[in-house]
Parts: sequence; structure tokens; C-alpha cells
Amino acid sequence: MEALKRLRETLVGNSQLLILPHNDPDPDAIAAAVGLHYLVNQLFGIEAQIKYRGIIGRAENKALVRYLNHPLQRLDQREIRTYDPIALVDTQPGAGNNPLPNDITPTIVIDHHPWRIHSSKAQFLDVRPDIGSSSTILTEYLQAASIEIPTSLTTALFYGIKTDTMGLGRGASPFDTTAYFFLQPKIDIEALFNIENAQVPTAYFKSLAAALQAARLYDHDLVITFLNTVRYPDLGAEIADLLLRYRGVKWVICMGVWKSNLVISVRSRSRKIGAGSLVQNIVGNLGTAGGHGTMAAGHIPLRIKDASELVDEIRHKALLMIKGNDTIEGTPLI
Repeated sequence: MEALKRLRETLVGNSQLLILPHNDPDPDAIAAAVGLHYLVNQLFGIEAQIKYRGIIGRAENKALVRYLNHPLQRLDQREIRTYDPIALVDTQPGAGNNPLPNDITPTIVIDHHPWRIHSSKAQFLDVRPDIGSSSTILTEYLQAASIEIPTSLTTALFYGIKTDTMGLGRGASPFDTTAYFFLQPKIDIEALFNIENAQVPTAYFKSLAAALQAARLYDHDLVITFLNTVRYPDLGAEIADLLLRYRGVKWVICMGVWKSNLVISVRSRSRKIGAGSLVQNIVGNLGTAGGHGTMAAGHIPLRIKDASELVDEIRHKALLMIKGNDTIEGTPLI
């Protein structure tokens, strides 16, 4: 595989590597980072470290990290300049969702999100927006390397593909399908069941109840809800995934406040407007945003405006983009 040859040439002479997934890493980011860690150790003898900024808050993500024996460590932002080389996984420079300073160029970028021009400066670059998950890319590398993949890593990579493509039902490519069915016979089924059905605290159900009470349905196929303060930043994504199951709904926008930021999660079944395009337009230059055709997220610092003002502004922008009319009155979902 040409990519492995280029990766070897990029890392020759190095004994260490810092691997950075995106902030608040999800299963795909976690699995892909662990996959790269294992690959460079087994092939090149490199002692890599995986570090992240943000929080791993969702119950399933915590369960995955426990199952993998806690391979990720919290990053002290002051130490990042002491590392070289650096690999970004499931994110890119300039995306605004990772801890890499703008004046540092990563050595390696592996991602499946839309291409960003800053990535072109990396020595090793594998960005494939047509693929549904970064775990698929790492699975291909591991297959090409012909090294035995531990069951725990196999399970994590499978779960990474499964979550980002919703079991191959959302944005999956033939490459994702091939990787998915290559991994499936080798996974730890009991561990995967426990991860996917990780227990949640009372606070989760309180947040869910609040989200349902606040949710408004617009023109039968758009749901918008605001959660106020959330316990972890990807709670909004969790709620949005659930609300997208409502019959007839094509769009869900879920917002919440976390650490002085308005966090926006978007989910879509529409083929006309991508979720990534929508969130980038409604966030504009107020914060950072990105994603795919069916799922996306954004962050806006609340020092710019207060939360209620931002929520109203985002609601109007979303209605204009999706419906062409920002005067539509929403009705309570329940």
C-alpha cells in the first residue's frame, strides 16, 4: 500500500509521535487514534501518545475508553510545542475543533471530513471526504500492513465505523462497507453490547425531558430545541440523534450551553442541503463549525452575544435556509 510507504518515509528517524483527535473525541476519533498508535508502534517501533482537549462525556464513549484501557490522556496546552512530529486524526488544521495552534503545521493528517486548505502543508496527508469514517482509513492501513489486530482494537474500529455511518445507513462508502464486514467477525460482541448500552445517570433523563419539552416542530419536518446548560458538549448530538427518529422529520437542530459556548448539533435526512453547509452558514464568523452532509456541529463563544439572542438568531437563519421563510411558527413537539 502506497500510503504505508509514505507514512514510513514521513516518520523515519522519529521515536515518538503525538496523536491528536478532535476535541471531545467520539468513537470514530478514539478508534482511529488508537489504530494509528498501534500501527506506528508495530510497524516502526514508535512510542506514540494520544492526547485530547475537551471532555469524553457520553456514556458510550466513556465505556469505549474504559474497554480500551484508557489510551487517551488529557492535553496540557502548554506542552504541545514540545512535541514533534504531530498527527491529527479525524480532524484537520484550521478546523477549529482541535488543540493545534494555527502556527504549528502537523506532520500527519488523516481525516474523512471535507478538505481544508491548511492540510496541504502536512508531510503525510490522507483526507477522504467520500469515506464515512476515519476508522475505515485506519482499518485499511492495518490490513495492508498484514499485522494481527487485537480484538479490542477491532471492536473499537468497528464501533467507530458503525457510529459515524449509523450502521452503514448514513454516508457510508463501499470502503466503509468493506472495512465493516472485515472487522465484524473479529469483534468482542459482549463488549460492544456493553458499550452501546452503557448506563446513564439521572441527569441524562432530566436533560432528555427538558429537550423534549423545549422542542418545537416547524412545518412537520424540522425540530429545533435548546437545552440550556449541558453536562457535556456532545449531549446535544445525543439528543439530536434521538429526535431525528421522529416520524417525518428531516432536520434536527439541538443547542445547549457548555463552558461559555453555545454548542450546536445538526442532524439531517435531507439530500438538498448538507448539515455541514447549514451549520457553517448559521454560525458564520461567530465561531467554528463543520461536518458532513448528514451530521454537523458548531461552537459559538457566548462573549459575543447571550445564549437566548444567539438561539433566536440561529432559529431564524435555519428557517430561512431550510424553509425559505423565517416567520413559520413552531408547535410543541409534545
